[in-house]
Amino acid sequence: MDTTAAPSLSLRAARVVTEALSPAVIVVVLSLAVAWFGTGHDLAATAGWGLLAAVFYCVIPMVILVRGSRSGRWGGHWVRERERRFVPFLLILASALVGLAIMLVGDAPRAVIALSWSMIVTLVACLVITKWWKVSVHAAVAGGAVATIALLYGPWYLLLAAAVALVCWSRVVVEAHTVAQVVVGALVGPIVGGAVFLALR
Repeated sequence: MDTTAAPSLSLRAARVVTEALSPAVIVVVLSLAVAWFGTGHDLAATAGWGLLAAVFYCVIPMVILVRGSRSGRWGGHWVRERERRFVPFLLILASALVGLAIMLVGDAPRAVIALSWSMIVTLVACLVITKWWKVSVHAAVAGGAVATIALLYGPWYLLLAAAVALVCWSRVVVEAHTVAQVVVGALVGPIVGGAVFLALR
């Protein structure tokens, strides 16, 4: 019997989850869900605000991360080294602030603005923590997304917490984070981001 098959399968599954439920993917889906609510289910407006959020909160950040990884500035597009996260986090924050400014000028729906602030404050919280400790951004985004969806669409959506647990599991299995780092990340998202969203929506 091959005793290495199970660990290898777990690792492959964890790598798939890490990418499929990455912050980039979750932010796009979350932006559309919030825009759908905020626009009163207007399809065109949802697409417009969702696309804007995707550009400044997903596409530009991923370009920053991937280009930095390929140039050797940091290891991998998720920046494995804590001490090298400060610069990409600041660049992503700048992109988010530009996106927020455009939304404010364009009179975006209140829920979309609240989501933008929520993501910005969560990013700042992760940036501050990262100065001393490597917190999981994957877990923070996933946890914050579940809290946001539940606040808008009802408590039944808290069942999506199972997906947050899956994200946390994947980050530990791929050895990107410790259990403590994913747990803290999963709490930062809803506590910080969820509180900001609740206050502003």
